[in-house]
Amino acid sequence: MKIAAYEVRRDEQKDFAFIAEKFGVELTETEDNLTLENIDTVNGAEGVTTLGRTRFDRALLTAVQERGVKYISTRTIGADHIDLTAAKELGLKVCNSNYAPNGVADYTVMLILLSLRKYKPALWRAQVNDYSLAGLQGRELRNLTVGILGTGKIGAAVIKNLSGFGCRILASDIRENPSLKGLCTYVDNETLYKACDIISLHMPLLESTRHFVNAETIAKMKDGVTIINCARGELMNIPDMIRGIETQKIGALALDVFDKEDGIYHENRRDDILSNRDMAYLRQFPNVIMTQHMAFYTDAAVQSMVFCGIEGLCDFAKTGHTETELV
Repeated sequence: MKIAAYEVRRDEQKDFAFIAEKFGVELTETEDNLTLENIDTVNGAEGVTTLGRTRFDRALLTAVQERGVKYISTRTIGADHIDLTAAKELGLKVCNSNYAPNGVADYTVMLILLSLRKYKPALWRAQVNDYSLAGLQGRELRNLTVGILGTGKIGAAVIKNLSGFGCRILASDIRENPSLKGLCTYVDNETLYKACDIISLHMPLLESTRHFVNAETIAKMKDGVTIINCARGELMNIPDMIRGIETQKIGALALDVFDKEDGIYHENRRDDILSNRDMAYLRQFPNVIMTQHMAFYTDAAVQSMVFCGIEGLCDFAKTGHTETELV
């Protein structure tokens, strides 16, 4: 089987070499996105694997299908960059990746603690030899109530991590996760907003969850609420988040993702003019932490993403299906 791999990072190359030999596939690799401009590079490939920068709209899906591609894998959990309806109509099978939730869950707790202990302004001061304490008094997690929106694998792992801190944990989801019995209390969203000092988002990005956190929901939250997002940037209405920070309704904000981050995060843009004004403006607040979509980025997760990306395509070719099939 011939597979064309796109958006291949240097840290993936060793794992790609190992898995290609294990499954006996012919693999071509490039760091470029797959686009209509370089579409002929898929010629002869039965399967294609990419990360999230390649946008599989109907035109690109049609182009790969016309060149003999039958299977597509995304080395990400989310698949909102793929038009699944078009893929199904074209007869293309699509699968996503999978990795343990621990890395993102650990990172989420880290962002909670950094926010509570005001580490960002403390770091700024230390860089100019200012070691004063005024304005840096933090809060202890054991005295607070944490709300988790979404209790799938990652949300559940966050709750299990937090259970050791002694804080009260509330959760909301369309269905309860039985593995969390005794660790949290399920409530409706309205109750969670009113009761929680910290709210962390762990929902998938769907049309029903796009801009889930907005002016209306923020108004229902506690004054000075801390909000954490290691899921998807589009879950938040960014102008409303900015107003929340400016009015101090939001006491702290920690984001590993951002709306319209494509073309910025995971790229070296140090000498470029960036057009995402909201990103530049929000980043400068002392109570806002922003990292470059790296909560997932651990050695174990990268290996799993590569393995799933190739194994899923091989399963399609061998049996016609895979456990992570989306179409």
